Amino acid sequence: MIDKIKELARRINPEVIEWRRWLHRHPELSQQEYGTMAFVADRLREMGLEPRTGIGRTGCMAMLRGKRIAGNGERPYCVALRSDYDALPIQEATGLPFASENPGVMHACGHDMHTSSLLGAAKILCELREELCGDIMFIFEPSEEKYPGGARMMMDDGLFDEVMPDEIYSFHCLPEMDYGRVGMKKGKYMASTDELYWTIKGRGGHGATPHLSVDPILVASHIVIALQQVVSRNASPMMPTVLTIGKIQEMGGRTNIIPDEVKMEGIIRTFDEKWRLEAHEKIRRISCGIAESMGAECDLFIDYGYPYVVNDDECTQQVHDNACAFLGTDKVEWLDLRMTAEDFAFFAQKIPACYFRIGIHEPGTPFANLHRPNLIVDERSIELANGLIAYNAMTALKNRIKEKNDNH
Repeated sequence: MIDKIKELARRINPEVIEWRRWLHRHPELSQQEYGTMAFVADRLREMGLEPRTGIGRTGCMAMLRGKRIAGNGERPYCVALRSDYDALPIQEATGLPFASENPGVMHACGHDMHTSSLLGAAKILCELREELCGDIMFIFEPSEEKYPGGARMMMDDGLFDEVMPDEIYSFHCLPEMDYGRVGMKKGKYMASTDELYWTIKGRGGHGATPHLSVDPILVASHIVIALQQVVSRNASPMMPTVLTIGKIQEMGGRTNIIPDEVKMEGIIRTFDEKWRLEAHEKIRRISCGIAESMGAECDLFIDYGYPYVVNDDECTQQVHDNACAFLGTDKVEWLDLRMTAEDFAFFAQKIPACYFRIGIHEPGTPFANLHRPNLIVDERSIELANGLIAYNAMTALKNRIKEKNDNH
């Protein structure tokens, strides 16, 4: 089976590369992916599938019906495969011949690679339809990069109303991992994330008479420093936590003008729901308490975001074993926790799941991280992803059928 899938992946790879390059040239921001959705749906129709579009506004889903298990009267086992396809508000600086044609928008997180790889896996699985021991659900998710996240939007819009998958898998490209390598982690893997928005109101005035003002820049500075204790003195050393202030903006000041107002934005990420809520309260008390003590006002909005990603042990071991069989044990590694976040967590809360990584770095070339304007994907990783995704899905179905038969 591995040799057959690898041969199919090699055969379709030139076409899949062209799909990826089309997607890269035509990136669309979160909740605006209408052209991307249409492109994906057209490719799925060419495979003989009947995609549903507009799920969660710009999402797409298709079912591949495999063989039924004769005589048992049960519904077919269903494995879901998911990719994301929104881009980022970044001006591309790769110099690629197929660089973004949309100014200020770029696939800087590899979602073009994810989507083309899942399309490639779908094409392989359609070729092998007669050998499938169940059903495959292909999920093409919009708006992963923007709250509330495409996963929740699609589920709220009835993604699983007709069929609830039994397992779900997704991957993300990893620039710091070389092409040809794959990694995964059991249990907690990626952090929850919440966005923090402060408005600090003082009383503006002339920079030469600060005693007649309440300086919101000074207040904001004290808050930023004090918030460092949320992690260093309140989070357990055993509980990874990140609190970052990513933006401070004064409203109307200049060299000799103290502004009336300062806005700040940041994130907090961790791996425990109880501590997550406690941290929110500590951030609020510190921020509002300092502002009040200095004669200012503080309004804090906490946008409760994605939960942390938990990989099912059995699903993750299966991906590990399948990757070892497909690539060789020397190409597969166990990964550490990551403080990055993913709305795939919403799927993983409902369905046994595994979110794994595929290396995209071309050895010997400069490294560029995700969300950077010079991110480049080693396109050889796409053929690898096509085949591995398809092989893991087929194996998942076979393993579950074998378990059922063994238990009867």
